[in-house]
Amino acid sequence: MLVLLRIRRIITSNSQRFKISHSYSLKLHSTVALQLPPPDESQPIEPLTKTQLKTLVLNHYTHGKFTNLVRNVVASPIVLFTACENVAAPRTQNAPFRPGSHSLVSERFSIEAMGRELRENRFNVGACCVTVKPSSKNGSPLVLPNLKLKVLVEAIRMVLEVVYDERFVTFCYGGRVGMGRHTAIRYLKNSVENPSWWFTVRFKSQKFEHAHVEKLCFFIEHKVKDGVLIDLIKRLFEYKALVIELGGNCLGRGLPQECGLCSIFLNIYFDGFDKEIQEKRLRENQENRELSPKLIGSGSGSDMFYKPVKVYAVRYLDEILIATSGTKMLTMELMTGVVRSLELGLGLHVDKVNTAIHSAVSEKIEFLGMELQAVQPTVLRPLMSEKAIRARKKYLRQKEVRSLELKNARERNRRKLGLKIFDHVYKKTKQSDGFKFDFSIEDEAREIFNSWANEVVQEFLSNIDECQEWHRSLSAGDFLSLRHIRNQLPPELVDAYDKFQEQVDKHLNPIKARKAIEEEERRAKEEEEQKYAKGTVEDLTRLCMKVDAPIILIRKAVKLVGFTNHMGRPRPIEFLVALEDTDIIKWYAGIARRWLDFFCCCHNFKMVKTIVTYHLRFSCILTLAEKHESTKREAIKHFSKDLKVYDMDGNDEVHFPTEREVKMMGDRNLSDPKPVDGVLSLAIVRLASDEPPSHCIAHFCDKTTSVFYRIRLLQNCLNVNPLEKGKWVQGMVGIHESLNRKCLPLCTDHVNDLYLGRITLQDIDCSSCMEVD
Repeated sequence: MLVLLRIRRIITSNSQRFKISHSYSLKLHSTVALQLPPPDESQPIEPLTKTQLKTLVLNHYTHGKFTNLVRNVVASPIVLFTACENVAAPRTQNAPFRPGSHSLVSERFSIEAMGRELRENRFNVGACCVTVKPSSKNGSPLVLPNLKLKVLVEAIRMVLEVVYDERFVTFCYGGRVGMGRHTAIRYLKNSVENPSWWFTVRFKSQKFEHAHVEKLCFFIEHKVKDGVLIDLIKRLFEYKALVIELGGNCLGRGLPQECGLCSIFLNIYFDGFDKEIQEKRLRENQENRELSPKLIGSGSGSDMFYKPVKVYAVRYLDEILIATSGTKMLTMELMTGVVRSLELGLGLHVDKVNTAIHSAVSEKIEFLGMELQAVQPTVLRPLMSEKAIRARKKYLRQKEVRSLELKNARERNRRKLGLKIFDHVYKKTKQSDGFKFDFSIEDEAREIFNSWANEVVQEFLSNIDECQEWHRSLSAGDFLSLRHIRNQLPPELVDAYDKFQEQVDKHLNPIKARKAIEEEERRAKEEEEQKYAKGTVEDLTRLCMKVDAPIILIRKAVKLVGFTNHMGRPRPIEFLVALEDTDIIKWYAGIARRWLDFFCCCHNFKMVKTIVTYHLRFSCILTLAEKHESTKREAIKHFSKDLKVYDMDGNDEVHFPTEREVKMMGDRNLSDPKPVDGVLSLAIVRLASDEPPSHCIAHFCDKTTSVFYRIRLLQNCLNVNPLEKGKWVQGMVGIHESLNRKCLPLCTDHVNDLYLGRITLQDIDCSSCMEVD
């Protein structure tokens, strides 16, 4: 009976809790369904937080599926408003961005009308797509979404992120919050141990076709029951507003034809494959359990080592790496199963020639634009040589001497100050009958002198040589130790002398102190030996992951662009002479900072620093000298090595990373780098045109500008086709031919942000490009 009452009480409480949460969700939904305020509203709407958006999406989860997400969530004005804020280009001013203002509602598009079209399933995707024709007749056109369609795509991405992000496996990177390239590299460096064989899956160049889109929609229907969403996805691929190309170099680069929704779709498409790999990993880990440390032993006292077979996997969008610590036969079975799942299960074309097994120790493998190899721990953290150890000990001794000199100087100054005070007091006492104070300072003076006396005594007792000298002088000539002399003296004198000798031995005898010092040195030596033995054993039995930047490809890119000549020395770039001085420096600074941010997790990052600080810096200086028809020395004298420029107010600005900043960079504070959008192959030239003022085409920028910039692509200046692998750099992205010689109205702030890499081509409405003669 008591059990029944308890169950009834639990059910009642849960039902009340459900009523409260249901009423809260209805209240939230009613709040979300409110229309935007009129344009003259003084208080702007606040966008949804992640928690509020998650609550709103979870309210439509019934019977294991999410239902009617487009009509009830995506079409809500507040969700579209939040998508507008996510799409908006970053602002350099302190003023906050409010897309709900009059500039968005009246001049861009109406959120209310857009939400109404989505609820009624009459949103025209084709009308929101703009076809940009190439300047040459042989090029293919490029389809770009306008700003209204980008907001819709961002709203769908936000909703699908809430639905799927927590359901993806742990080794799925890319298109997720806080799980980018550097996060994947950090996992490889910290978690992968003793890899023996590995392989990367390479795809043939192919686009998402109708069959892939149908399969993607089939996967989405497992979790989401929404015909309007499926229809929208199909229309986005049909009108080429979304383009996914596997096996190319465009994914995750921030190009204008990309969006965040492509990454979510790829993760959904590969989700079943990821879970299959996860099951294989768990099966291998269960079959090869770790033994107890008591059975294996530890340290150098045991010659038995056990390495369990483990399988590691990392997938970043369409790049897949699988490593094992087992045999080559196990790796071949894994590769066969992976290729079969991708070809038969997902309908993808795997490049079997480049998908091959490599030895993790003797061969490097390329992944995420970096080179990986399994090495011994001493390769990553080499031991100090004897010369370095001697130099370090010398430095520590010099440091101790400097600290002792400072301490002696402090004591000397304190003694001088005390003598001055006593001298002044003595003179005043002689000149007068004495000092008369209303208060007594004897206690304060006694406390100060006691502290000084204690410091002097402690310093004296800490010096073993001085204590030994005093002990020798006080205990030498101990004639009272003779019995016939002790018997002739009074007992009180003998007892006093014995007590005095006890105190001398207690405080001045350095034997105990020397024993403590010797014991400490012996313990430090044993710890160093144990550490060396442990490091030697680990170096022979353990393998770590070494991540290197592809220096050969970077040098090839440096030579292709024209930073260096055939001798490898810096040279000026001619097609940048048409730019202003500040724009030239910002163009170089954007490339330098992106390379430093991208490769800061690599072991050979010092070589990347050298390329940036020497080749790029002096190429920029030579380009400025070429423009002004001066020498390199005059350019350095004017701009300095830090390439300083001055703004309108006369304040100096430094855009290129200084030598001090470059030295301080490293892999201590890794943060996932921004997408590389091909700034290396892009230059924009300011035009002197008589066009009427127009809005800046950065997303939701409320500034009006009359300055136009023409896009010039590197491949056109060099007469090189990015598809030619022999002449182009592998992994270096090329911007689509259709944007060449197009003109962009941009304000000053967003031009600087585009050069310096704070925004990418995704943050610009490239569908609004103009043809200006």
